[in-house]
Amino acid sequence: MTLPALQNTSVFFRRILSQFPQDISLAFAYGSGVFKQAGTSQGQMGKNMLDFVFAVEDPITWHTMNLIENKKHYSILKYFGPKQISRIQNDYGAGVYYNTLVPSDDRVNIIYLLIKYGVISTDVLIDDLLHWKTMYIAGRLHKPVRILLQSENGKLRAALVANLKSAINASFLMLPESFSEEDLFLQITGLSYSGDFRMVIGEDKSKISNIVKDNMQHFRILYNNILQDCPQVVYKPQQGRLEVDKSPEGQFTQLMALPRTLQQQITRIVDPPGKNRDVEEILLQVAQDPDCGLVVQQGKGLMKSVSYSAKKLRKMWKGWRRKTP
Repeated sequence: MTLPALQNTSVFFRRILSQFPQDISLAFAYGSGVFKQAGTSQGQMGKNMLDFVFAVEDPITWHTMNLIENKKHYSILKYFGPKQISRIQNDYGAGVYYNTLVPSDDRVNIIYLLIKYGVISTDVLIDDLLHWKTMYIAGRLHKPVRILLQSENGKLRAALVANLKSAINASFLMLPESFSEEDLFLQITGLSYSGDFRMVIGEDKSKISNIVKDNMQHFRILYNNILQDCPQVVYKPQQGRLEVDKSPEGQFTQLMALPRTLQQQITRIVDPPGKNRDVEEILLQVAQDPDCGLVVQQGKGLMKSVSYSAKKLRKMWKGWRRKTP
């Protein structure tokens, strides 16, 4: 049975949420179990595990309650208690604690399936959305997701919008002056995978196009208002075309609007060690260079991969500068 076959998917998701403590700022479902991807069957039970993320204000309290209600969801860490689980969640990786291969039994629809859910502090999520420190959850939210619950937290709402605007700005810098909606959505989706070896070699190399291909309308809904209001682009939704300002002034505006972490990576590529120039000065230099988009692309790759060192990227930058007339 697939998700579209359910009489009411909203009720279905509410039943899953009802199994957890309700002190949640944001809950969303994502992935091929929710949105169709080319080469997969949407929500095919037994093949696609359903993926969720829960943002919570107080992880220790939330894990305390969840250990009471759903102790079996946890690994051996359950014996160390909620404080240790929360410490691991906050101090390691991307600030997310995942319970995987969790059985969810919906007796009303006679469905037995597996789910995976990640728990993240609301404050850590907001920081990632604004600054792309890890971009682990921020990157997932660049793509269409199924929002199941959202509180009235104003900072969180503003950060969710800022994350989408950042994805657009970064993508504009890496695209030509004129491009299609599909080009934009492919570029946005690719932000999450920059520097990921699986995107170059292996079974996941077509993953980006698979995500976008069958979800164009979902992407349009997600980004339409921001594109319509953006002064840096002429958006023609009827033709599915966009034209972006590629002048040095336009690119400088886009560079200055990038998340802090990406700006820092670009600075490390361009600025020689020990020179310590102002970030604004460096970004102005990058904005005037014909290879601006390539530098941003390498900055993204540096965020996501350890396969390139800043020293090597600086050498590449010097090579590009020599080739520039």
